Amino acid sequence: MSIRHALLALLSEGPKYGLQLREEFEARTGEVWPLNVGQVYTTLQRLERDGLVASDDDADPGPQKGFRITDGGAAELDSWLRTPPDLASPPRDEIVIKILVAVRLPEVDVHEVIQEHRRYLVELMQQWTHLKEEEAEFDLALALVVDAEIFRLDSVVQWLDSADGRIKRAAVAPPAAAPAAAKIRRRAVVRR
Repeated sequence: MSIRHALLALLSEGPKYGLQLREEFEARTGEVWPLNVGQVYTTLQRLERDGLVASDDDADPGPQKGFRITDGGAAELDSWLRTPPDLASPPRDEIVIKILVAVRLPEVDVHEVIQEHRRYLVELMQQWTHLKEEEAEFDLALALVVDAEIFRLDSVVQWLDSADGRIKRAAVAPPAAAPAAAKIRRRAVVRR
């Protein structure tokens, strides 16, 4: 998550001070991601150093020092909002890594590992769904965060189900060695 850009977005509405930015950030993200006030001020210092925000020079440092976005900050925010994130390479996902490791360990039942993770993810989905039913109806930011998390968790559960099936099929009929051309194509996709 880009705290830097979230603060720029908040400052694009008008000048604010650090504690106010922290409170507004938490409120607008459904209070799901708490933000340390020290992180806010450190980020503001970097933004000021980079010319993306300006502060009240004559104010004392601390909670009442006001910050405002500069033209450069507004351009940076606009660019960030319109630039899709780099999703060309898969992220390092701990569950994926665990399954890749478990599948090679003869003493580990990979299907049991998959099912343990699956149960945990389904429990999390139930918790998020309960939160959605209880509170998200009244808070748009929270509703959007909850929906995103439910969809994300559901996609991981679907991947675990797919991986479990693929591993079971591979145990019956081990795959042939991949041709050299396929290995080269995979490397090219990851490098893009």
